[in-house]
Amino acid sequence: MKKIILLAMAGMLVAGCVSDPLRFPKCDMTNAKVLGESEGTAVGIMLFNIIPINQNARFNDAYKEAITKLGGTCLTDPVIEERWFWAYLLNGYIFKVKGTVVKESK
Repeated sequence: MKKIILLAMAGMLVAGCVSDPLRFPKCDMTNAKVLGESEGTAVGIMLFNIIPINQNARFNDAYKEAITKLGGTCLTDPVIEERWFWAYLLNGYIFKVKGTVVKESK
């Protein structure tokens, strides 16, 4: 019985440490219009260092913020920064993406 509980706990630990890889879409620069430079930021938190809040979504949120500021569809030449902060009950992660916003032609 102890082995079953140990295996179940190990399985939950391994399954809890999974996230999707970060992929930014590639821009089709054929007849694309360059709109200018932009940046987007998003924050994720690890509450009590085990409960993730907005951890995986922050990358896509920052990317979407950067392209929607100028009304584009894609970001070229992305530059990524991440800063961390610590508080008594949580760790915070600030993700920033900067780049050139492009509006792709259809």
